[in-house]
Amino acid sequence: MLWLALHLPCLPLEVFPELPSPSAIVDRERVIVADRAAVSAGVVAGRRLAEARALLPDLAVRERAVEREQAALRRLACWAGGFTSELCCLPPSMLLLEVAASLRLFGGAAKLFAGVVAGCIAQGHLPQAALAPTPLAAQWLAIGGGDPCCRTLDELPHRLGRLPLSVLALAAADEARLVSFGARSLADLLRWPRAGLARRLGPGLLADLARALGELPDPRRRFVFPEFFADRLELPMRVEHAPALGWAARRLIDALCGWLATRGGGISECVFEFGHECGARQQPATVLVLGFAGATRDPERISRILGERLQRLHLPAAVEGIGLRAEAPTALVGHSRSLFAERGEGAGGQSMAGLLERLQARLGDDGVHALSAVAEHRPENAWRRVAAASLTGGRSPPSPFLAAALRHSAAGPRPLCLLAQPQALREQAGRPQCGGPLRLLAGPERIESGWWDAAEPDALGDVCRDYFVAISRRDEWLWIFRCRSGWFLHGVFA
Repeated sequence: MLWLALHLPCLPLEVFPELPSPSAIVDRERVIVADRAAVSAGVVAGRRLAEARALLPDLAVRERAVEREQAALRRLACWAGGFTSELCCLPPSMLLLEVAASLRLFGGAAKLFAGVVAGCIAQGHLPQAALAPTPLAAQWLAIGGGDPCCRTLDELPHRLGRLPLSVLALAAADEARLVSFGARSLADLLRWPRAGLARRLGPGLLADLARALGELPDPRRRFVFPEFFADRLELPMRVEHAPALGWAARRLIDALCGWLATRGGGISECVFEFGHECGARQQPATVLVLGFAGATRDPERISRILGERLQRLHLPAAVEGIGLRAEAPTALVGHSRSLFAERGEGAGGQSMAGLLERLQARLGDDGVHALSAVAEHRPENAWRRVAAASLTGGRSPPSPFLAAALRHSAAGPRPLCLLAQPQALREQAGRPQCGGPLRLLAGPERIESGWWDAAEPDALGDVCRDYFVAISRRDEWLWIFRCRSGWFLHGVFA
């Protein structure tokens, strides 16, 4: 096994992105964590609030919000699901990822480690990360800093020996006793006889050392991913223009896609809620529903469609928070790729599904549709509008009645372009004219209109048409018909 630990020492401060610098988080009138500007002025963890204000009168202070911290840790756990489904959430500020099975997928330990750290920073956190073959060793290495990567059990005694005693999180009295014995680092503890340590400090410390070195099993309770995704992010400042919301929404999208990866599925729809600032005229949250042509968990695809929709979104008031909801995931449809990957699905980022989604985002859902054939002998009624999603390869199988009708029909050729209303043609010497005399190539094909259909125009009795394929002097292939009223142009072949 190989464990990657993410320690977030500044998490209590990171959940308040709107705080100006210098700032600090306090609990029971004592500083828990401070930003860099405050630390440089002497405001460090453990200092009383009165002393901190004496050093920095303009210090921005907030009480610790444990609920926000746990929500941020759960969001980070969902995001980490994009790397592995085996992870542990250790409040208040630790996340453990078991990544042994993910090394090959992400190009090895070094690339995986760098990718996790970079992604965590993109999520708005500054982690202290470490890699070790046991979970407790990874925790101690992440807390202690220094050389973060240890791949084998043989290296553990040397790597852990460099760490200070503070990583053990002992009681103050126990740590003072170890210092009085002359211990300054874990290397000193590892050299001493364990029986003597057990008599003086109890068996708990020895058991922790054994678990960290891999001598005892260390089972960990796995993080349980939620059935449905629902999260909310507070913005560091008020946002008045919708396109500017995309950068903050990306954090929620990445967390959503990590959650989808652990569930082995995708989404066809998700809902964004933009919460407006409180005031005398409180506006209800602006709801934006994103629909996709097919199930997806690609963060780039979701962000692209969101960006298109935000360009046309009007906000009634400034936004202070963003929420994202998604229902249970659906199965992803497999796609074939080219052997040499030049023309694989989605080559150049212009897959059919992506193109349809961008068009619908710009033109609206009603502005894009597909056409489907209908088992009908009348050309005007032989097609119908269907949802554009049928173009992405997820269309349902055709009706057996329609398939049989199309298979056994003896219909002649049909043009791609059919005129909305037939256009009357002149007749000269018994030949139809359209920019000159037309030459008949095929026909006639008799089609009777639907005299039984009340919506049929001029349906007085049995209306018959004899259709021909004709060619004009300009080499245009035309679909014309003759009836009792004369010759008419009805369509043009491509």
